[in-house]
Amino acid sequence: MSAAPQPAGNNYFDSLKLLQFQRLNKKRFQFKLFLFMKLPAAWWAGLRLIYLDNHACAAAVPYKWLTQNPFRSTYFACLSMAAELSTGALAMMYSRAAINPVSMLVTRLEVDFLKKATSLTTFTCNEGDSIRTAIAKAIATGEAQQVEVMTIGQSENAELVAQCRITWSFKAKMKS
Repeated sequence: MSAAPQPAGNNYFDSLKLLQFQRLNKKRFQFKLFLFMKLPAAWWAGLRLIYLDNHACAAAVPYKWLTQNPFRSTYFACLSMAAELSTGALAMMYSRAAINPVSMLVTRLEVDFLKKATSLTTFTCNEGDSIRTAIAKAIATGEAQQVEVMTIGQSENAELVAQCRITWSFKAKMKS
């Protein structure tokens, strides 16, 4: 019995498509239009993509009237949206650049809220390599793959606000 082939990583992805998706965060109007069309709640909340490359992503949510709760801090759901975007942009980038179509879905979300968010909160995920490997393995094996990634939320003065663990599931779509 032979082991399933191990994904070689970049052999499963179109490098040009990776670069095109990364450029999306530099085109503010296109990114805002994408949010408006696909994630309207994130658009209303004012989420921003701060940084995106093959390995990491940072997304931010402002503290403002639309994102506040009655306790004078950012509402937990708005913080969770920014946390998901910091991991989801990496997942979407690799899914869209995959040589085979791949579906993606959040299957679990765990958050530790450590401090009140009373200013811009930026979530940073440095696990692009883990996401790439999971998607490559889903393509190589044809089986759904799950990966848990961590994203850290910090205030403008670098205080730790939240730690989020998000589990993504990836499955290569069958060609007809």
